Amino acid sequence: MAINLEDPKKLRGIRDQVHQVAMNMLRPISRKYDLAEHEYPKELDMLAAMADGLAESGAGEGAGATGVRRSADADDKSVKNGSNMASVMTVAEMCWGDTGLTLGMPRQGLGNSAIASVANDEQLKRFEGTWASMAITEPSFGSDSAQVSTTAVKDGDEYVINGEKIFVTSGDRSDSIVVWATLDKSLGRAAIKSFLVPKSTPGVKVERLEHKLGIRASDTAVITFTDARVPAANLLGSPEINTAEGFAGAMATFDNTRPLVAAMAVGCARASLDLTRELLAKAGVEVDYDRPAAVQTAAASKFLQMEADWEGAYLLTLQAAWMADNRKPNSLEASMAKAKAGRVGSDITLSCVELCGSVGYDENELLEKWARDSKILDIFEGTQQIQQLIVARRVLGLSSAELK
Repeated sequence: MAINLEDPKKLRGIRDQVHQVAMNMLRPISRKYDLAEHEYPKELDMLAAMADGLAESGAGEGAGATGVRRSADADDKSVKNGSNMASVMTVAEMCWGDTGLTLGMPRQGLGNSAIASVANDEQLKRFEGTWASMAITEPSFGSDSAQVSTTAVKDGDEYVINGEKIFVTSGDRSDSIVVWATLDKSLGRAAIKSFLVPKSTPGVKVERLEHKLGIRASDTAVITFTDARVPAANLLGSPEINTAEGFAGAMATFDNTRPLVAAMAVGCARASLDLTRELLAKAGVEVDYDRPAAVQTAAASKFLQMEADWEGAYLLTLQAAWMADNRKPNSLEASMAKAKAGRVGSDITLSCVELCGSVGYDENELLEKWARDSKILDIFEGTQQIQQLIVARRVLGLSSAELK
């Protein structure tokens, strides 16, 4: 199989439509909800209804987080650009409009991606239409998801969940939560499973909302679980504890969500580059793509370097999504995309602020907002350092115990 570096022709239409939505619906309200932290953007309800309509008609081609799912047809050897590719392309366009608003889209949360990644067909149908946030991080750990201490104890046909989760994106607004919990702490990573927990479940409580540097249009919650009982059928995927597989089953979720976060960083960075190019041109700084960067002004040279970095991040993101669509293991590529895009996104948005000086720093333009928004994309779903560690383990063929 070979990968074509051009955007897939069949997905360009939906990408362009989403770009128009980002420009005409998200950009105009971006600053409003950045300033009004924790106020729910009611405009998102209409956008979510549009996304649902596209999905039902088949015209969406898997656009949005809910499209992420690997094909199960192993006999089909054709090259595909499917739901994973559509998802990263459309998410990037949405974040060109606004990252916080994109994260706050109903029924398009990272929890929905987790469901699509590991749920069986019956669960996919049963949980269709839910808005799911994803709860992984706890007060006792940050990036090392294997340290999950929230417990899920089997009691007849139910699991009883106890624990506390922090930094839950859309934790207050969502109607359900994908909770990572351990079935048996003594069995280590292999016993960690994910559960779909309705917010209405007794024992589930949103304790507080966080105040944040960026993505303020998206709510981030602390949620506690006290003897919260859910049906055993709400355990996503297989309930079997496979010690030989270890943590691989749970990590399969990240193989699909990390390219999505990379796409968010790519979209936010692209927004900064586009606006900075315009502002530089107004200031008389020309970026000449036909001349070497070394013979141009310092500002133009810096801009060309940023665009080259952006291109690398974008192509890595497409590669990770393409591999998932074509049933290829993509754990290494997903972490490479997340590491590159997270770092490049943060570097580019902050550098754009610097290049534009006082114009970049004040609130008359969105550059300072994008610099604040982009930093989280280098942190959640596995920090920059964790991604580099995963890449090193994969490249060197070492286990997590051998390379810490």
